[in-house]
Amino acid sequence: MNDNDPTTTRSRELPPLSRFLAESTWAARRGDRDIMDFMLASPQEMPLPGVTAALKYWSDPLTKDWFGYKGSEEPARELSARTLHERTGVPFKPDDIAMTNGAFGALALAFRLIGQPGAEVIVNTPAWSFYEPLLLAAGLTPVKAPVDATTLDIDVAGVLAAVGAATRAVIINSPNNPTGRIYTTATLRRLANAIGEAARCNGRPIYIVSDEVFARLTFDGARPSSPAEVYANTLVVYSWGKQLMAPGQRIGYLALHPEMPDLEALRDALFAAQLAGGFNVPSALMQHALPDLDPLTIDLEHLQRKRDRLVSTLGSIGYDVRSPEGAVYLLPRAPIADDMTFAGLLADRDLFVLPGSLFDYPGHFRLSLTASDDMIERSLPHFEAALRETGADQAAIAS
Repeated sequence: MNDNDPTTTRSRELPPLSRFLAESTWAARRGDRDIMDFMLASPQEMPLPGVTAALKYWSDPLTKDWFGYKGSEEPARELSARTLHERTGVPFKPDDIAMTNGAFGALALAFRLIGQPGAEVIVNTPAWSFYEPLLLAAGLTPVKAPVDATTLDIDVAGVLAAVGAATRAVIINSPNNPTGRIYTTATLRRLANAIGEAARCNGRPIYIVSDEVFARLTFDGARPSSPAEVYANTLVVYSWGKQLMAPGQRIGYLALHPEMPDLEALRDALFAAQLAGGFNVPSALMQHALPDLDPLTIDLEHLQRKRDRLVSTLGSIGYDVRSPEGAVYLLPRAPIADDMTFAGLLADRDLFVLPGSLFDYPGHFRLSLTASDDMIERSLPHFEAALRETGADQAAIAS
């Protein structure tokens, strides 16, 4: 490793979101009952009883090697392939699946598997803050392509303009963090056609890394499409942490499209890449318990009620806020251009949100719908007071 390489140096830096969390007032107040915590997709209510029951049941060992070394265990791979097939219609097989330490592990594995030093990966912004450090750690260069400012859809022309000779992949996240946008099959097909043609011109594959951790968390009965449905060079990332709202119990997977042209070579490289990534496999207990965990999901009707309450009330107060189609976030526009300053005004009121600048979306702020009902109700007068404190009115926010 070259310590003078600027890419290596950047990959060692604390990501902006982690630095913000560590340095903010929230770090000292986290867990305080008096605060209104909208920062992260963390549970603010007790875990699903089914999660507790499953972990207790499967913690009772049935064999001497129950907690021995594990790879991607066959029952977990079979379940993952079957449920992904049911969701997308694509006939994934167990051999196409690598079980990982959550979505972080799946993304790191994907970047290690397909990456080459100096290659570029296109990130649609606004985006989850940790794509960039994961890419840098894999020796890859992130290239940012903003989504359509009006619709928050993928700007296919913008992505195509960002493609160069060094492009190795495009990251897609739908339902999206932080916008809540679900990309349609038509949009994904246009993207697939565009980058497929670019790959042919480059003479090398361009992959889609599809982050689908919120695929089961949608509103109004929406069904998200996967790029795997329209593009063979797709790697699918999934994690159960969000659907269970148990991010500390980590299990996920990376799935290789069964029609991928270089499927056999990538399959052969999977476990070696997991070992090189620090034995990137989930715990034995989580793999054992997966059949009981997979059918469980947080209460989507309750989540939607919280979405509707916040969207309706913030809108009536004077905020410009869209209603998300999926995921667990709102992304209102801040009433002043400096979203960091506005987040600080809210923090002074014990109300904690994330500035949009941390997601390459300045002038906005992100709220997590995992906040409790009590937090939401207590927060509303403070959102209104902070808005009035800035001197902004509804017309100014919408302009």
